[in-house]
Amino acid sequence: MTRPRETKFAKRAAKNQIIMCGIAGIIRFDGTCVNSETLARMSDCLAHRGPDDLGFLSWSPNGSVKVSRNIDELPGGCSVGFAHRRLSILDVTRAGAQPMSTPDGRYHIVFNGEIYNYLELREELEAKGVRFRSRSDTEVLLSAWAHWGHEAISRLVGMFAAVILDTKDRKLLLVRDFFGIKPLYYVSCERFFAFSSELKSLLEIRDVARRANPSRLYEYLRFGMTDYGDQTLLADIRQLRSAHYIEIPVDSHSEPEQVCYWRMDTSRQADLSFDAAAERLRELFLRNVQIHLRSDVSVGAALSGGIDSSSIVMAMRHIQGADLQISTFSYIASDNAINEEKWVDLIVNQAGAHSHKVKISPEELVGDLDDMIGAQSEPVSTTSMYAQYRVFRLAHDAGIKVMLDGQGADEILGGYRYFVGARVTSLLRQGRLLAAARLLARAMRLPGPAGGLWILCYTGAFMLPDKLKAPALRLIGQNLLPQWLNGEWFRRRSVLPEFPRQCRRRDALREQMFETLTRTSVPKLLRYEDRNSMAFSVESRVPFLTPELAEFCLSLPEEYHIGPDGTGKLLFRRAMHGIVPEEILERKDKIGFETPEKNWLTALKPWADSTFRSDAASAVSPLNFQEAQKEWQAVAEGRKRFDRHIWRMVNLIRWSELMGIRFDD
Repeated sequence: MTRPRETKFAKRAAKNQIIMCGIAGIIRFDGTCVNSETLARMSDCLAHRGPDDLGFLSWSPNGSVKVSRNIDELPGGCSVGFAHRRLSILDVTRAGAQPMSTPDGRYHIVFNGEIYNYLELREELEAKGVRFRSRSDTEVLLSAWAHWGHEAISRLVGMFAAVILDTKDRKLLLVRDFFGIKPLYYVSCERFFAFSSELKSLLEIRDVARRANPSRLYEYLRFGMTDYGDQTLLADIRQLRSAHYIEIPVDSHSEPEQVCYWRMDTSRQADLSFDAAAERLRELFLRNVQIHLRSDVSVGAALSGGIDSSSIVMAMRHIQGADLQISTFSYIASDNAINEEKWVDLIVNQAGAHSHKVKISPEELVGDLDDMIGAQSEPVSTTSMYAQYRVFRLAHDAGIKVMLDGQGADEILGGYRYFVGARVTSLLRQGRLLAAARLLARAMRLPGPAGGLWILCYTGAFMLPDKLKAPALRLIGQNLLPQWLNGEWFRRRSVLPEFPRQCRRRDALREQMFETLTRTSVPKLLRYEDRNSMAFSVESRVPFLTPELAEFCLSLPEEYHIGPDGTGKLLFRRAMHGIVPEEILERKDKIGFETPEKNWLTALKPWADSTFRSDAASAVSPLNFQEAQKEWQAVAEGRKRFDRHIWRMVNLIRWSELMGIRFDD
């Protein structure tokens, strides 16, 4: 296949403006004015997301809109206020500053994200007579909305969270991208409506309570699940779902209704041969990387040494040729069982990249934990996110503002080991018993931390009826409501212990891939990615996550993703032939940014002991305080197998103390 040529649009990219940022705003319905000090504090909470510039907007429905870089210059008496923080990715002039308004003064926008196809959209709008005052993707988005209305959303390729004020129809539109790459939180009550890029910014509003959400707390502690749907770990704060928008009238309160503008069609099945599908996948992936490279600053890449990150780095070189300077950033584990440094070095040498590496000690984790929790605003479910946090710090220290990362690849390409169990389940439900037995037998021999018997366990989890799962868990020493959880606390709040939803379709793999993409995996990984990158004013781009690529991958036959020996990403491996070194494509193990979590916590036993015995721990009512301590001691002393719920408990204790979370009504 020939190397894709850069289009005339992309060649113009260096003369244009793309901006990442943080946004916030308040609408008052009760006749009082927006408190400028509150809006300023909300903006200050987002300074790391946009350290290069800031702007504010005020509007009273009986007056005019005023935009200023200084909140003290805004007139009082406004019932609508916006704040914007700006991270400049291209050569940005004042013409691209936000908040931004249309020439007729009807529409006003604050926008966080990237519209990668903004040059193409701009040309289309110019052909219709639209004239632009800047070269920014923000103005293209605003003009697209003014010209096409809701239809504009489906035309976008990018990551975005945007809020548009329509002063004629007197309403506010909030819209979030197809996968939720960029965040958007809100609080709605009779007195006001407020939104922000980050949860902690909304806590600057005096009337927003810091009460925990009991149902989400159970799902986090028991299963490590976060970030799906519209709820958060705080009862008063919601998030806009991915691929949804809401419209808010500015004159009176009404309960927001989230409207879905795009839903992936999982019933569609592509009729392509394996080779034709590989060629199409190669084409889509290279096009995605190409458009995600649009930047006027140095672009780096997170490199673990796995197939996904290696493919991104090698695609960057394949597309741009020898002139592109590539910097890679890698976490190197101290544990040889999960160390991927040899694979990192292989790609760095093959791509001619400049390599940056970070190794981490458990003491560094403790030193940075509070800062990372502050950046996330919600707990994380694994210490792997600290490795990611350090990689983005490394990029920032090297002067890199834009990074490409492989989030979403495992979910759309069949990369997780439990997907093998889902594939076996599909075969069993289709009556192909011999094929299922053969696949399971061969997959049991796969190497890596999640190989062997784990695949058998995954298969059992998919196949067991719901009524048998609780007894099965008890047989292996687990429970839906383990003793370290305060069952009475959850029962008083009507939280029923239950398993996360499991796949029921004949094509279990396809269904599970969709679940991980929309509910269990990608939403929380994107939250970690966004907060960890923006904590260091780095924009992270995820070229695997576009609707076209995801829909194509989920339309393919399951056997194109999981090979007869249990090898995942079968089709993508074929698609990357000739671009990625064969040694990488032939890897059978699955590691990623894996951290030695058990070893870290064991090495930090005095610190963990003090955390479990602290006053902050005793105040976390959802935990059975005494049993949580016993659970930790049993794990630390080797009397019980390590489980990640230990980290989740520690993380929750620190989060609750730092954020001042209330657990009792």
